[in-house]
Amino acid sequence: MKVGLHPLLNDPHIDARQSSSQRQLSMAIRAIRDSALIDQNLDQASLPLNLCLVLDHSGSMNGRPLSTVKQAALNLINRLKPTDRISVVAFDHRAKVLVPNQPVEDVAAIKARIDRLGPDGGTAIDEGMKLGIEETAKGKPDRTSQIFLLTDGENEHGDNDRCLKLANLASEYNITVNALGFGAHWNQDVLEAIADRANGSLAYIESPEQAGTAFDRLFTRAQSVGLTNAHLGLELSPGVRLAELKPIAQVAPETVELTVQQEGNTAWVRLGDLMTAERIVLANLYIHQLPPGNAAIATVQVRYDDPATGQTGLFSERVPVYAEAQTAYQPQPEPTVQKSILALAKYRQTQIAETKLQEGDRTGAATMLQTAAKTALQLGDDSGATVLQKSATQLQSGEELSESDRKKTRIVSKTILQD
Repeated sequence: MKVGLHPLLNDPHIDARQSSSQRQLSMAIRAIRDSALIDQNLDQASLPLNLCLVLDHSGSMNGRPLSTVKQAALNLINRLKPTDRISVVAFDHRAKVLVPNQPVEDVAAIKARIDRLGPDGGTAIDEGMKLGIEETAKGKPDRTSQIFLLTDGENEHGDNDRCLKLANLASEYNITVNALGFGAHWNQDVLEAIADRANGSLAYIESPEQAGTAFDRLFTRAQSVGLTNAHLGLELSPGVRLAELKPIAQVAPETVELTVQQEGNTAWVRLGDLMTAERIVLANLYIHQLPPGNAAIATVQVRYDDPATGQTGLFSERVPVYAEAQTAYQPQPEPTVQKSILALAKYRQTQIAETKLQEGDRTGAATMLQTAAKTALQLGDDSGATVLQKSATQLQSGEELSESDRKKTRIVSKTILQD
């Protein structure tokens, strides 16, 4: 596998008469099959998985919730290959290892341990995360390491700050943590932060029958990983700078504000796993007045690991980004970048609405949700627009948003719903 990297400005034309211009730089990144290896008929199969299931079995999971989660986990075991590794951790207000990290060989024994899991106790997410990271770390070499963390409750017996520190640790260990919230009573701020910090995805399982689908989607995503530990580097030319506030964000497959680390002249952001599907990152640039003609305003590059070959710290080709300064400016908008701009706007508008709601400004929250709904329609995200408009209408009519409504609103702000 190698890196596919395609930068694109929302408008490559610049008005040479302006003292400063603002541009959005979209960078599409994915793992692609190496054409040289294809020509040699060499196999480039998906990476072996190192999967850890961290499952909440607290008392509130009693009955159908736990039974459907166990069935979803059993179905995943059926999809694993002998070259994969599996571990399973269960937690209530404590945590225990059900299945130590091991090759997927004795499938019957692995499934039997999961099947015997019963409901008990309270909820300590951090205890489950700690054991999950420890087990996953045992099977890392030459694999893509993924944790599926599922809970249905608040972390009443645990420490949320510790959860976030553990998510940071997982990221440093090149372990992706995907968070699945089951039902309506989990803390969306904590689970989203865990997933964002550990380069994973946040999923909402509203009802038990959706558990299998949610697990399958995350599993398919994990199987599409081709490269790991990826960082995107953006080196700006003199006279070009990043916006000071929230300069870089990922907008696909879900929206995440990214933390920038400056190394010399290069701004780096961590991406984590690279899949065969595109990951799109958007940078907000300010460009000082340019003389007429073409000019390189930036160079982009990706640093990554290739578990299939055991190589680390590899670099993609450096790709320049050009802009053309015109004395007679003629706009040349790029529709695909505009779509990314709208996706980020939808997310940030929804965040503002949530802040206003927390401050007691229901009218302001409803107005911002309506704005986000209109943005979703412009984006072509009809399902997201429906959810956002429904929440806005409820607030306008004096109704409270249920926990389920709040979670749906958060999820549709981050991504485009899949049918």
